[in-house]
Amino acid sequence: MQANSSPAANPSSGWSGRFDEPVAEIVKRYTASIPFDYRLAEFDIAGSLAHARMLAACNVISAQDLADIERGMTTIQAEIAAGKFEWSLDLEDVHFNIEKRLTALVGDAGKRLHTGRSRNDQVATDVRLYTRAACDNVAMLLVKLQQSLVALAEQHAETILPGFTHLQVAMPVTLGHHLMAYVEMFARDHERMLDCRKRVNRSPLGAAALAGTTFPIDREMTAKALGFDAVCRNSLDAVSDRDFAIEFLNACTITMMHLSRMSEELILWMSPRFGFIDIADRFCTGSSIMPQKKNPDVAELVRGKMARVQGHLVALTTLMKGQPLTYNKDNQEDKEPLFDTVDTITQTLIIYADMVGGIRVKADRMRAAAREGFATATDLADYLVRKGVPFRDSHECVARAVKAAEVKGVDLSDLSLAELQAFSPVIADDVFAALTLEGSVAARKHIGGTAPERVLAEIALAKARLASL
Repeated sequence: MQANSSPAANPSSGWSGRFDEPVAEIVKRYTASIPFDYRLAEFDIAGSLAHARMLAACNVISAQDLADIERGMTTIQAEIAAGKFEWSLDLEDVHFNIEKRLTALVGDAGKRLHTGRSRNDQVATDVRLYTRAACDNVAMLLVKLQQSLVALAEQHAETILPGFTHLQVAMPVTLGHHLMAYVEMFARDHERMLDCRKRVNRSPLGAAALAGTTFPIDREMTAKALGFDAVCRNSLDAVSDRDFAIEFLNACTITMMHLSRMSEELILWMSPRFGFIDIADRFCTGSSIMPQKKNPDVAELVRGKMARVQGHLVALTTLMKGQPLTYNKDNQEDKEPLFDTVDTITQTLIIYADMVGGIRVKADRMRAAAREGFATATDLADYLVRKGVPFRDSHECVARAVKAAEVKGVDLSDLSLAELQAFSPVIADDVFAALTLEGSVAARKHIGGTAPERVLAEIALAKARLASL
């Protein structure tokens, strides 16, 4: 049998002419990406319209072809929006599905759309447009989370909380100061997301399969039409680069790490052993056997989902590490990690901002806990230094005072003046002002300190910054 008399591999595909037998059904299912890449449809249509308008402007296709393509794409957009578009596994991916439908609607004009481009630069363009939109959305949600934290911090700028190192009571801080630490983290995440967007926002369209095209195209025109800041300068890199997606996943992983850290604290604080807060019922679940339980499931699941997102980052870097230039089928595997990361971080940030707003603070429990671990010991050491005692000597003196208070089962502030003077004769009755929790936090009023006045100043700065975003 002559090769050209054999049945086409898939007459509806864009590449069937080269093959003598159809693709096996199991291979078709294995290689198809339409079950997940359909979500690129709006970006694929946008890229195709920009490409078509450029082709018409460069006289590669006619004005009538462009009008037909625009008309057909309008119909396809409406069908997708109404849930009436029929996605076909036989057509492999979102790109062939849309192109096939376009051709059915407008005939040869639909077949001319692919002039001067390849699926390689088409896919790269779609994924960049999708990732850019995700950057913008995540950045917006990070602003909302910061606003929620700032609002809670402002309510508790004076609420005393034990500050911890090694999960041991270290010094008293205010809850407002503690919450503003997370505002700082999420502010950096916001900066990272915007910085990542700069490298996402470059157009690969026009790189074609790998070497560019012989048609007289205008890459700057399509880049401008799609809102890109610039074009990718090398056609080989343009179609094979996934650094932008890796960078986005890395930024998301750091954000999820920050959310996981905060979740760990909320989980501890809600435990009866701490009893610092209560999380609103709508973010918790009960037990199937223990009727008294109220479990902080959302916070726990955020910790778990951080591992999920980090896993996607590892998967994508591993996917790329062995690929020679340029495009390889491996890159089909870039989308599911990217899509799932976008879904995960989006849902997490939406829920978290609401959950923070529903936290009920138990200020009395926080204050009592701050008195349990000699939190003002450093304040006593500083007091002695101000009286002229060298710091290392004051450190030793206070350590002995702490040991004595521990034996008596009292706080440093509960020791009498005479008992304190036994450790250093320079101690006077003004020492008790330094040993109070309120005096301790109030004394730290420098930039970055925990004094209520400083916390309120930082809150005011944060509000102004967030309002400008």
